[in-house]
Amino acid sequence: MDSKQKILSYKLFLQQETANFHLPFDNEMSFYEAVKNGDFDELKKHMKPLTAEGMGKLSNNPLRNMKYHLIVTIALITRFCIEGGMPSETAYTLSDIYIQELDSSSDFESLSSIHEEVIYDFTERMQKIRKKAGLSKSVIQATDYIYNHLNEKIQLDTLADYIGVSKSYLCELFKKETGITVYTYITKLKIEAAQNMLAYSEYTPALIGNYFAFSSHSHFISKFREYTGMTPNQYRKKNYRNYFEKK
Repeated sequence: MDSKQKILSYKLFLQQETANFHLPFDNEMSFYEAVKNGDFDELKKHMKPLTAEGMGKLSNNPLRNMKYHLIVTIALITRFCIEGGMPSETAYTLSDIYIQELDSSSDFESLSSIHEEVIYDFTERMQKIRKKAGLSKSVIQATDYIYNHLNEKIQLDTLADYIGVSKSYLCELFKKETGITVYTYITKLKIEAAQNMLAYSEYTPALIGNYFAFSSHSHFISKFREYTGMTPNQYRKKNYRNYFEKK
């Protein structure tokens, strides 16, 4: 019997004696499937904190053990979401961001916070992908065009011509299938993209607003506050430090 087999046999014996078993496989798979399906109701049934019993011991150092488990969780969520339809580059980049963030964390509270954030973030993104799967071809073409032209002032006439439908038909269909107007959708995506740039880049709010083709800086501030409850500067102050200045 080789050394690894001896260690395995010993640990299995201890687990039997202490009833300290790993979490059930079925529950674990149900958790990852819930994330993949963007199903928050199922997620709540199967989500466990990083400190839950049965998580397994990957390191004798408690903090390092928690980090290892979080990395495994992120890696599996990433692959499940790619399988569920998330673009692989998006999934892997998001995974890198969270792993870099946890790597610089030095306490259990911040790791628990990252654990919740990564799960809810991926689940919400998958929920949006699932909803998009039920859209008509015209609306999907519209959302793709908008996404690829966020740094431009998007005109409804141009968008409708690109898809090959009338502007009135596009507006009616878009509102029917998404629940919001084309204009609201465009603004929402621009604000979300601006939030990412404020958190992950050093560009000034004025440059960011200009990049996303808001008519003026005051218009950008007004819309940003409408969607986030904060000004761009307030958002930068709160979130930029969160990602880059944690000790």
